[in-house]
Amino acid sequence: MIVIGGLGVGALLGAWTAKRRGGKPADLAQYAAGYGIAFGIAGVFLTILIERLSA
Repeated sequence: MIVIGGLGVGALLGAWTAKRRGGKPADLAQYAAGYGIAFGIAGVFLTILIERLSA
């Protein structure tokens, strides 16, 4: 669930960042994808860390 949340939050944050910088729709999509992937990967590592520490 952390990974899915990270993807969603990252996509929203990326689109917001591109919009704030005056980006076109393609820029919004690219930023959303990039931030979503980055936050999703961070979520994977966080999930692994939590699983390892709780076991």
